[in-house]
Amino acid sequence: MTVFHRNEKKEPLPAELQGGVVAIGNFDGVHRGHRSVLDRALELASQRGVPASVLTFEPHPRSVFKPDQPVFRLTPAPIRARLLEAMGFRSVIDYPFDREFAQRSAEDFVQSILVDWLKASAVVTGFDFHFGRGREGGPAYLIDAGKRSGFDVALVDAFRDENSDVISSSRIRTLLSEGDVTQAAGLLGYRYTVEAEVIGGEKLGRTLGYPTANMQLPPETELKAGIYAVRFRRPDGSLHDGVASYGRRPTVTDNGAPLLETFLFDFSGSLYGEICAVSFFGYLRPELKFDGLDPLVEQMKRDEEEARTLLAGVTPLGALDAKIAFDLQSGNQG
Repeated sequence: MTVFHRNEKKEPLPAELQGGVVAIGNFDGVHRGHRSVLDRALELASQRGVPASVLTFEPHPRSVFKPDQPVFRLTPAPIRARLLEAMGFRSVIDYPFDREFAQRSAEDFVQSILVDWLKASAVVTGFDFHFGRGREGGPAYLIDAGKRSGFDVALVDAFRDENSDVISSSRIRTLLSEGDVTQAAGLLGYRYTVEAEVIGGEKLGRTLGYPTANMQLPPETELKAGIYAVRFRRPDGSLHDGVASYGRRPTVTDNGAPLLETFLFDFSGSLYGEICAVSFFGYLRPELKFDGLDPLVEQMKRDEEEARTLLAGVTPLGALDAKIAFDLQSGNQG
């Protein structure tokens, strides 16, 4: 898969990726609502025998206009790219979004990016997509521009869940802030997953018989503090079931930076320096302050037992979840 980053925006697109169908959007989360747009692009590309690409923007536009209020990203660019690749896209263009870009006219966006650079044969986006200075470009504008410039436009209506509620990234963020990773997974279509480097810690867990892989998540992460049943993926693709604590460790520290600490079941070895992923399967309990280490260890034993029971019965939510949080080829799920 080809991923074009910001410093490559002026490089010509490889010939084999030109003339394709382009899905446009931020696609933070690549959730079920997004996939109604993305699946339409893949369908059109297959019908026409041309490549399917995704045009998205980095950083998230809201982080540009409100830098003091950074967006809680459901899928940072690397995870988003892997999800899109798993769906079947040939390339992802992470186009640089800044205030200068936001001031470009809608006509400039169409001509310089869609026509001259991507040479798009078709564009697929949501029904409410707007672009260009002052959001001057909307669905009607895009359709007319396509007629003038020789590319087709497909607009996809908002996707609703089984209760007829619109699925959105903001809705999923709210669920995660409440610890409801189960309902969030239902809207995403896969288990919510984070990725970070395993870093050194205070090694207290090791002395208690529960060594953990520690990961620092972005400060804007709004995941509810607490204990979760998780699945842990190493860079080599191996999967391990586990139980994770996210929060500030009130029993042993006071107001430290939030940390994700994962205890991997039936595993021994060093993970330091590895970029690993953690998928969340269930919220077990809130973060608590115990009166000493002995009660903490007793609770950790109960957490482990509950997590093992929960994870023993999980099945993939769909093809994308199978690729993210399961290993169906080898049959190894932990």
